[in-house]
Order: sequence, then structure tokens, then C-alpha cells
Amino acid sequence: MVNMTPLLFPWQQTLVPTSMMANETISQRYTAVCDKHEIKINPFILNVLQQTSEAERNFTLNLRGNDNQPVLQRLGDEDVFAMSKCLQNHQAVTGLDLRYNNVSDEGARHLADLIKVENSALRSLNLMFNNIQKEGAELLAGGLQQNHSLMSLKLSGNKLSKKGFVALGRALQRNQTLQELQLADCDLDTTDVLTLSIVLKINQTLRSVDISRPLLFSLQEEWTWSFSEMLETNSSLVELHLGKMGLTDTGLERLARGLKQNRSLRYLDLRCNRVTRDGAQHLAEVLTQNSSLEVLDLSANRIEDEGATCLSGAIARPECPLRENNIRTEGLLSLSQAVASASGLTHLYIWGNQLQEPVCRAFSQLISGGHLAPEHTDVSPYQVDGHVFLAEVNQRLRSTLFCLETVGAATS
Repeated sequence: MVNMTPLLFPWQQTLVPTSMMANETISQRYTAVCDKHEIKINPFILNVLQQTSEAERNFTLNLRGNDNQPVLQRLGDEDVFAMSKCLQNHQAVTGLDLRYNNVSDEGARHLADLIKVENSALRSLNLMFNNIQKEGAELLAGGLQQNHSLMSLKLSGNKLSKKGFVALGRALQRNQTLQELQLADCDLDTTDVLTLSIVLKINQTLRSVDISRPLLFSLQEEWTWSFSEMLETNSSLVELHLGKMGLTDTGLERLARGLKQNRSLRYLDLRCNRVTRDGAQHLAEVLTQNSSLEVLDLSANRIEDEGATCLSGAIARPECPLRENNIRTEGLLSLSQAVASASGLTHLYIWGNQLQEPVCRAFSQLISGGHLAPEHTDVSPYQVDGHVFLAEVNQRLRSTLFCLETVGAATS
């Protein structure tokens, strides 16, 4: 039976606390930095810092620009400068979440200086959907080459440009600490994706990578050959997001060759691609030979009834390790039978299909019979006038449940 205990990120583990310099609170320190450098105090930052308990250690400072708070003023580069100065030699804050702000290349420069600090406590840095471009990416790459503490870097939604991505690629060939990298919606082109596959052949530290929604203008799917070769040799990657890649059945057939040989990957995200029933057959072959893959996301593809039936046959095998799936097709009855057959599949997400009454009854029986836990699916049964229906429950695949081991744990 697969251990269901969630695995925490390394930066979520308890670290040895270090007292703040001169017993100064973090809000007082921020105010002092602003006064010294003649920077206007951001009320949003000050409010968050004042609510921070000084007894708290090893926490993520949430300064998200999309928070629903009474006092919200998105951070700019000057704000980032003040925060970077405030957090230097500050060991309590191990995560910094700056997503959906107005951080540009200049702000990236200040953050690069922060992660260059020799005793930096920062374990995670979230810069998703800011305004970081080529120069900012190059500066952050320079910081990564000197950093020995950062384990998670999220840059999705920033237009890094080719030169910026190349700089990051070079840094990843030297960095031996970073374990999670998110580059979705960064307008990566075919060359960038091929470069990353080469990097992943060298880098044996990265465990979670997201390159969803690149801009691939070629229809030849050259990247699938390179990624297939990478998967044959890479033994550290456990989570890979390839959503919105334009992946076809032909490309998936190539990718499947590497997946059959891989023994570390546990989460594969193929959502929003062009996979049909033929691609589902290739994935079924992978599931019969791959003993490590536990999570497969095929949402928003077109595998149809035949593809779902083919996958169900592979999933129903007792030795199949797959336990989460997100398939939106009309072949739901065969999938429900796979769950009921005591296979390894324990999570099933089906909302968005044509949920006719036979399917509703089947899933109602799965849930009431204990074969499918209510928290492991995105539907909930109810009855009206003797007819069974399914209502949507807002639950999604947990994209990081299996991705990173705790510090010192053996790699899967």
C-alpha cells in the first residue's frame, strides 16, 4: 500500500532558529531601512510585517499582489530593495512570496543580491507573474550560481527572453541546491526547451520542473526526442509539467520510450494537449512497464471512450502504482470499474464530462462503498426524485504532493 503521508518541501522543515539582530522586530527593521534610504513606506508591507509574530520561525513572508486585503499596494522595485535589505542576515524568514506584483529587472537585481548572501536563509522565492525580463533573469542566474540555500524558484509568467533563459540554464549546470523550478508561461521557444532537456541530463538536483505553455512554432515536436532521452538517464526528476505543449500522439509515442525506462518520475502533467485514444494506448504501455509513475494528469485532452478503456485495463492491474488520475472522457464507467477492482488507483477527477445517470450511480456506489474517498474526487452524489446526480466539489490534483523529499531522505 502506498504511504499517503504528504511529503513536505525541504524549506518547510524545522531549521535552527537564529535571533534577529539587536532584538529588532522585522517591522521596525523595515521602517528603519525606508528611513535610511528615503523610501516611502508601503502600507501593505508594513501591515503584513506588523502582523508577523516575532516568535515565529522558518516561515514564508506572503506579499502577494493578488491578496484580498483592505490595505493592498503592489510592490515595486523600491519596495523590493527595502525588503531585501530588511531580510539580509534574517534567519526567521525562509520563504518570500512576491507573485503578482510589479517587480522588474531592477527588483530582480536586489533579490539576486539577497540570495548571494553567504548565510542566506531563503529556501523559496516566488516571483510568478511580475515584469522580469532578460536582464533580471541574468541577474537571478548569477545569484543562483553563488547560492547554496534556495530550493524553490518560481518564475512563471515572466517573459525572460532567450538570453535570460540561457543564463538560467548555465546556472543550473552549476547549482547543486535548487529542487523546484517553474517556468510556465515564460514564452520559451523550441531551442529553450531543448536546452532545458540537456540541462536535466547534467543537473541531478532538480526534482520538479514546469515548462507549460511555451511558444513552439515547429510542428515536428523535436523536443520530445530530447526529453525522451533525458528521461532515460535522469534519476532525480520526480515531477514534470508539460501542459499546453501541443503534444500529439506521435510526440507522446516518442516520450513514452523514455518514460518506460525512467524509474524516478512520479507526477506527469500532460493536461491541455492534443492526445487522443492512440496516445492513451502509448500511456497504457508505459503504465505496464513503469513502476514509479503515481500521478497522471490528462485533463483537457481527447482520449474518448476507447482511450479511457485502454487506460483502465492498465490501471486495474494490482501492481500498477498509479493512484491519481484526471481524465475527462466519456469512458467513465470503465474507470469506475478499475477503481472498484481494488487496483492502486485511489483518486479520480471527472467533472466536465457528460455525467449521465449510469455514471452518477456508479460513482455514488464507489463513494458509499468506500472504494473512492470523498476527498479524492471532484464530485459528490445527491438524489432528486429517485434520480442520482453528481455535484462538483472544488478539489484539484495536488501538484507537489509527491515532488520533493524531506532533507536527508532517500530519493525515490
